[in-house]
Amino acid sequence: MASHFSEFDPYDLPPEFKPIGAWGYVGLSILFSLPLIGLIFVIVYSFSDANINRRNYARSFLIFFIITIILVVVLALTGVMSAAISSVSSGNLPTGFMSA
Repeated sequence: MASHFSEFDPYDLPPEFKPIGAWGYVGLSILFSLPLIGLIFVIVYSFSDANINRRNYARSFLIFFIITIILVVVLALTGVMSAAISSVSSGNLPTGFMSA
């Protein structure tokens, strides 16, 4: 009995639908993690139609980046970060965390 899946080759798809390999995602993660150049590539790839898989990955990275920025801003405005930074820099860490 022949399987109808044996005729399908994902690399015969049009360029905008071709899958990205595992090393491609690793390379994109490294590229997107670069401070300024990565942000530029994330924005460009988020609106590009060259490859849908790359566009969706860039959008997920951009959403994660935006959520991280919002979280940092909220924590900074509530003073949690400033209190944590001052306690770490002055050496006054809570003793309950390290007692074992």
